[in-house]
Amino acid sequence: MRRLLAFVIALACLAVGLAGCTRTPGQNEPTGGAPGSSADTVLDPAAVQAAVDALGSAPGKDLKPNRLAPGLLPPTNRWFSGLVFGDQAQPVFPMPLSFGVDGKGFSLGLPTVTTSAKTIMGSYKPLVQVGLGTPSWQVTGYDDLSVTLTASNGASKLGEIRLTQGSPFITYTADAAQRVSTNVAFVQSGGQWTAKDGNTTYVVVADNGTISQRGVDLQARGSVTFFVVPEGGDAQAMAELAKPKITGTKASYEVGSDAKTTLTYETSGGPTALALEPHQQGAASSCTLGTYASILGTMKVCSGNEISWTTPVYAARTQLDLSRLSDDEKGELKTALDADLAAAKPYPADTYFGGKALFRDAQLYTIAKQIGATQQADSLKQKVTDSLTRWTTASGCQQAQAFCFSYDSTNKGIVGKTASFGSDEFNDHHFHYGYFLYAAGVMAADDPGLADRIKPVMNLLAADIATSPATELFPQRRVFDVYNSHSWASGTAPFADGNNQESVSEAVNAWSGLTLWARASGNAKLEAEARWMHALEAQSARAYWTNFDKSQPVYQGFGHEVTPLVFGGKRDYATWFSAEPAAALAILLIPMNPSSDFLGGDPARIDANVKEGTASGGFTQQYGDLMLMYAAMAGEQQRTAALQQARSLPAGDVDDSTSKTYLLAWLFSLKK
Repeated sequence: MRRLLAFVIALACLAVGLAGCTRTPGQNEPTGGAPGSSADTVLDPAAVQAAVDALGSAPGKDLKPNRLAPGLLPPTNRWFSGLVFGDQAQPVFPMPLSFGVDGKGFSLGLPTVTTSAKTIMGSYKPLVQVGLGTPSWQVTGYDDLSVTLTASNGASKLGEIRLTQGSPFITYTADAAQRVSTNVAFVQSGGQWTAKDGNTTYVVVADNGTISQRGVDLQARGSVTFFVVPEGGDAQAMAELAKPKITGTKASYEVGSDAKTTLTYETSGGPTALALEPHQQGAASSCTLGTYASILGTMKVCSGNEISWTTPVYAARTQLDLSRLSDDEKGELKTALDADLAAAKPYPADTYFGGKALFRDAQLYTIAKQIGATQQADSLKQKVTDSLTRWTTASGCQQAQAFCFSYDSTNKGIVGKTASFGSDEFNDHHFHYGYFLYAAGVMAADDPGLADRIKPVMNLLAADIATSPATELFPQRRVFDVYNSHSWASGTAPFADGNNQESVSEAVNAWSGLTLWARASGNAKLEAEARWMHALEAQSARAYWTNFDKSQPVYQGFGHEVTPLVFGGKRDYATWFSAEPAAALAILLIPMNPSSDFLGGDPARIDANVKEGTASGGFTQQYGDLMLMYAAMAGEQQRTAALQQARSLPAGDVDDSTSKTYLLAWLFSLKK
C-alpha cells in the first residue's frame, strides 16, 4: 500500500490542558495564516455538490464493506477499517487494547509489547474471548474517536459495543436479557472479579447483570465491561471510572500561532479513564492512575472527559528562499535548470507520479523566477498550468481517457482514471493529492484567474481527504486520525496488525500543500484546518517515525534510528518496496518541500539518521538527493559537504519528486 519514498515528521513540543510549550531550538517561526476552529465548515457543500455533478460519477471497485450498516459512508483509511472490509474482520487497536470479532463473539487483550532489533511488536492478543452464540457483526456508527459495532442473530439484535480510542474499557450492552460467556475464569478478589495473565490483571464489571466465573447474565440494556488494571494502578478506582459509559466523542481544534487540540469523551455521567499516548502527555501531572505499555511508548492513564494539548504550527511556503544567492550560484542553477529541462519526459498519467511531476516542475518554476531565468520560467508556467488545467477539467473523465478524475459513487470519493498503488482502493490518496494541491497552491498563489478555473476539481481533491464536517458525498477527514495525530494510508486495512502508514513525510506534504491551495483560493477556514493537521502530523511523525525518544523503555533492544512503517499493532524498520537503509530513511523525507522545517531542529539526530541511511551506499545511490538535503539541515559543515557531493550526483540518483536544480537550490538556500 505504499509507494516510493516518504518524509520525516516533526515532534513539536507537547502540552496537556493549558500547559506551556517550548519550541525546538532553531525552529523557523510560522509565517502566519488564517486562524480558525473546528466549528467551521471548510468547503461549501453546495459548491462541492455542483462540482461532483459536473465531474460525473461512476461505480467504483467493490471493496467488500461486508460489515457496514446501510446508509453509512464507507470508512476507508480508518484505524477500524479492517472491521468493515473484506470477507473476514481483521483485529483493530483502540489503544491501549487490541480487539477482534468473529462468528462466536468478540475478543480483547492488552498487547504484549516486545522489541527486537528491527520490530516493535504489540500484536492482537485475544486473551479474553466473550461468547455471544453465533453473532453476525455490523459497524453501525462512528465518530471522531469511536466506532459502534452491533451484534445480531438473524433479524434480532443481540447488543452493541462502542470501541473508543484512548479508552481502556470495552463495554458490551445487551439489547435483550442474555448470558455472555468467557473463556477465562474470573474470580472474586479484593471486591472485584479478576483474571490474571502473568502480572497483568483483567477485570470484569457489570451493570444490571450477575457475574460468575465463566460468564455474565445480563438483563435487557444491561452491560458488561472488561478492562486491564494499569501498571501501578488500582482496580477499584478503575472500576468506578468504568461506570459512566462513553456515549460519543468529538475532536476540536483552535489554530492561531499554535494549534490546540481537544478530544472530548461524552459519558452517561461523570469522568472516565483516558489513556494518553506519549505525544499527548507533555505536563500531564494529573495522570496518576497508572500506565500501559504500547508500541508507541508508555501511555499514562488519567481521570476526566478531555485530552488537550498544544502543538507548534509550521509554515507552509510556496518556494525556497533564494534571495541571498551570489551571481555564481545563480549561474550554476541556470546551467542545472537547462539540463533538467532538456532531459524532461512527458508527464505520467497516474495520480501518484503525475502529481509528483507537477510538484517538481512547480518548484522549478519558482527557482527560475528567482534566478532571472525568465524564458525558462515562462515555459514552465505554461507547462504546469496547462497540465493542471487538463487534470481539473470540469467534466472529468466523462470524455477524457487519462489525466482526469471522477467521483466514485460506490466508495464515496475522488479517483483518478489511471490507478497506481491501489489508489482505486483508496490507498494513499493524501500522498497523491498532496502533490496536486501543493503544485496548485504554488501556481495559483499569484494567479487568481488560475485559482478560479481549477477550483471546482481541486476542491474535490481537498474534499476527498479533508472535508469537514462529513457530507453525503465525503466522510469527514477521510485519512486523518486525530487521536493518533497522523494519517492512515491503507484504504481497507486488510492486515492483522491494523492499518498502517509508511510515507509520513508525504502526509505532511499533503497538509502543507492543502494550506497553500486554501490560501491561494481564498478559503481561510480550509487553510486553518490544514494548518492544524500539518502541525499534528509533523508532531506525530517526529514522535514515532524519525525523532522518537530513545530513553523510553519500548526502544530497549531496537537497533535503528527510525521506524519507517507504523501499523496499529507494530512498528517495523522496513518498507513496502526496498530493504535498503536509504529507502528506509528516504521514505520519511520525500519530497523535501520548502515547508520541511519539522525535519530540522536536532542536528545530532539528523546526523545519526543520515549515517544509518547511507550505511550501505553513501549518497551515490537512489534517493541520494533526498538524504543530501536532509543532511544539510544539521549545520553549515554538513551543508557544505552535501553541496560538494550534490554537484557530482548522477541523475539516476535524483528522485522524480525533485530535480538536480532543486537539490542545488535547497543547499544554497540553507547557507548561513
